[in-house]
Amino acid sequence: MFLLTSVLVAVVCLLMVWIFQNADGGTQRRKGEPRARAEARPWVDEDLKDSTDVHQLEEDADGWQVSEEEVDHIPFSHTRYPEKEMLKRSQEFYELLNKRRSVRFISNEQVPMEVIDNVIKAAGTAPSGAHTEPWTFVVVKDPDVKHKIREIVEEEEEINYLKRMGPQWVSDLKKLRTKWIKEYLDTAPVLILIFKRVHGFAANGKKKIHYYNEISVSIACGILLAALQMTKTVPKELASIYLPTL
Repeated sequence: MFLLTSVLVAVVCLLMVWIFQNADGGTQRRKGEPRARAEARPWVDEDLKDSTDVHQLEEDADGWQVSEEEVDHIPFSHTRYPEKEMLKRSQEFYELLNKRRSVRFISNEQVPMEVIDNVIKAAGTAPSGAHTEPWTFVVVKDPDVKHKIREIVEEEEEINYLKRMGPQWVSDLKKLRTKWIKEYLDTAPVLILIFKRVHGFAANGKKKIHYYNEISVSIACGILLAALQMTKTVPKELASIYLPTL
């Protein structure tokens, strides 16, 4: 009995030492750098990461514009539909968007520029961090410029398929029969390039932080796709919407 008690005490002591060591180690990790973990995750381009925090830390605070304390607010007004009408409109909108497809075969039929202007303005209604609207839309129609864009995209996509994405991602794409050749970028009458802006400039030349720039531009892209579907204007494939950094 005495031997059993001694063994039990020894086990309890060892357990307490182990608990305190782990607690101490956890505290040290919280104070210092986090412990590195081998974690399998899809490749993400550095340009596609939101860099708000990075820029706040790297730049001198004196170089940033202080937000305005007072701004004029526009009164909000809306139409509230009866429940039956809400159901009808929501069902029609769903059915419209459910017809959207990510296509790789693009018509060369010309699209009125007024339509392009309207869908871009619709995309510009997207919400954004602190209402900074961190996006720039560029419309390209010139054949030579479109071909140069195709060359740049294909060069990057080839690297994606051969190096960056990894075998699992490439394998998952086989059933979709995608490749890094993007001939439709020459065929499409209009290309809409979407740029994210990690910061802007105030009238005095100081930088203005664009919060959640990556997420905000992504939302704008979603609204752009919905607007294009509304006009039956099919854009280039969803997988080829790039967000270069300005």
